[in-house]
Amino acid sequence: MGVDMSNPPNSHIKDFFASPALSLSLAGIFRGANVSHAAAAASVEVEEGDEGSGGGRREDTVEISSETSGPMRSRSDDDLEGEGEHDEDDADGDGEGDDKNKKKKRKKYHRHTAEQIREMEALFKESPHPDEKQRQQLSKQLGLAPRQVKFWFQNRRTQIKAIQERHENSLLKTEMDKLREENKTMRETINKACCPNCGTATTSRGTSLTTEEQQLRIENTKLKAEVEKLRAVIGKYSPGATASCSAGSDQENRSSLDFYTGIFGLDKTRITEIANQAMEELKKMATAGEPLWIRSVETGREILNYDEYTKEFASENSSNNGRPKRSIEASRETRVVFVDLPRLVQSFMDVNQWKEMFPCLISKAATVDVISNGEGANRNGAVQLMFAEVQMLTPMVPTREVYFVRYCKQLNAEQWAIVDVSIDKVEDNIDASLAKCRKRPSGCIIEDKSNGHCKVIWVEHLECQKSTVHTMFRTVVHSGLAFGARHWMATLQLQCERLVFFMATNVPTKDSTGVATLAGRKSILKLAQRMTWSFCRAIGASSYHTWNKVSSKTGEDIRVSSRKNLNDPGEPVGVILCAVSSVWLPVPPHILFDFLRDEARRNEWDIMSNGGPVQATANLSKGQDKGNAVTILKMKSKENSMWVLQDSGTNAYESMVVYAPVDTNGMQSVINGCDSSSLAILPSGFSILPDGHESRPLVITSRQEERSTEGGSLLTIAFQILTNTSPTTKLTMESVDSVNALISCTLKNIRTSLQCEDS
Repeated sequence: MGVDMSNPPNSHIKDFFASPALSLSLAGIFRGANVSHAAAAASVEVEEGDEGSGGGRREDTVEISSETSGPMRSRSDDDLEGEGEHDEDDADGDGEGDDKNKKKKRKKYHRHTAEQIREMEALFKESPHPDEKQRQQLSKQLGLAPRQVKFWFQNRRTQIKAIQERHENSLLKTEMDKLREENKTMRETINKACCPNCGTATTSRGTSLTTEEQQLRIENTKLKAEVEKLRAVIGKYSPGATASCSAGSDQENRSSLDFYTGIFGLDKTRITEIANQAMEELKKMATAGEPLWIRSVETGREILNYDEYTKEFASENSSNNGRPKRSIEASRETRVVFVDLPRLVQSFMDVNQWKEMFPCLISKAATVDVISNGEGANRNGAVQLMFAEVQMLTPMVPTREVYFVRYCKQLNAEQWAIVDVSIDKVEDNIDASLAKCRKRPSGCIIEDKSNGHCKVIWVEHLECQKSTVHTMFRTVVHSGLAFGARHWMATLQLQCERLVFFMATNVPTKDSTGVATLAGRKSILKLAQRMTWSFCRAIGASSYHTWNKVSSKTGEDIRVSSRKNLNDPGEPVGVILCAVSSVWLPVPPHILFDFLRDEARRNEWDIMSNGGPVQATANLSKGQDKGNAVTILKMKSKENSMWVLQDSGTNAYESMVVYAPVDTNGMQSVINGCDSSSLAILPSGFSILPDGHESRPLVITSRQEERSTEGGSLLTIAFQILTNTSPTTKLTMESVDSVNALISCTLKNIRTSLQCEDS
């Protein structure tokens, strides 16, 4: 995982500058500076002059013409003969012939007519390299010398080659700039030897990069592999790409999407038209009431009346009639979030911020192409083609991969809209497997409110081919809860609260116990956030992982995956084993969440505590709900004491308890405000979902225990352990058996404590 940074810093930078990618970029830049010279040299014919022209002096004959730039002057054989006669007359004139012979003679040029250019262009498209017979025939047809025809074809080939090289050099220059920025970042990271707050060292290895940078490089490698896959498909259409280069020098400024037109089957104008249609549909879907949306009496959620939908939007969705029958998931949710409008809009248009905003839902995402950058700092009118892999926090539910166009538009002074819509030809031609799930017009309407709040109306509308889902998750997936608007909105609201509490400077004492400084509070919250992101990446069904099914002795269905960490400072170096199991428990989600996050009852289920007491030494709030908090726990035993960092979070749909043992000295530095990026941490934890079986109360009573309307919980438990500190060793069955026993024992303890052993 990550890039090998085991070499000393100086040798790494030296290797970086000596890398083939950088050498190629430099070669491209220097080659770009000589394109014009190469083009000129390739289009020059040299011939001997007449005797009267100055004793074997050589003259250049240059012809360049195209339909786009207009006819250009050229010299013919007749022009040269006439020039020689003119020189003899000057020599016999008024005695100034000797002086004039020393001066450069004025050249005569011949203009090609529009008809001649059209005929030569027509032959050029069929045969860029005509043979002697074709040139002779064309010269007679057009009334040109064979050498003029030869020069025209030579110059035309040179012109196309120059255009192609300019475009290639532009891409290489962009890559060069990126490499320079990466090199600059690496230098700054290496040179940053101590923390500005306390003066202690921030990393034990000089070659370490931050976890964020390592993750970006890992994602970059995987995305490059996907790009190579696209290029392989594009190669089938290379003749069309070559022909398009003859249009003119404005090719340099075109979006790369234009060069994929033969694959995507749509030009930018058509994509923009589809995006505008999707925007209009989103506005109607977000604001309409009955009969389009009907509120459920039992669950309180809004349900789409599909008959009314097809009547209202029949024309917009007529292209889907030829598709196989699919299941439709439609949902709508409205909430107020604590974030200013520009920041929220930016988080949707920046793919990295978008992934960070929804870590439990998005496992992979990328901006494939920018079709329009939009206007101004807020990018009003921006259109971009994006890819996303959407997950649940369990390996038992497959991820959903989808390509879609995202369109951002300001509706009025206080409202913005973000719409996503899949385009049939795009996803079908990139990867036929992506047709299993596609987005109908989905997104959100964002309205600016006072005091940094925004009202968000979220519409999620998907059509998916019916696929096999584990029976435990079938209800929550098919009901639209797992990937619906409620889940997205609840996650957005929780992340916005977390950001507000992170940036706050006037934190009440009760919300920040055990930490004396604001810098320490921010360092701990940042470390906890990194821990939770790592947990979300580790336990999903993303293509990042390969899961193997293992059955425990007690019957649990356990999935196991392993990976090797070579030099990521954010995790222990060595072989890491991750084991995940999901079970159903007849306990409401909020009761299960409160039990797992409570340090007073932790010794009831946590084997690491050995039944001893657990003490919370620090507690930092990161949201309005008391369950949204970061806690530092101290476990005491007869042998030693251990510190554990715990991050708990809950919203209207999902709850999580993530924790990891931490180095005592390293954690003390973080509490003092030091940088936490180099602190190795390996999270384990729980994800809690409702099982989807919501129902009305069976009786009317004031007794709390008799009037519960909630169903059970879907509990996903995940453990990550370091099996060996050497990344070169292989995973052993003893390690797999150990982690299986750990999961089985923990689940047994949880069931016993909650009195649901028979579930």
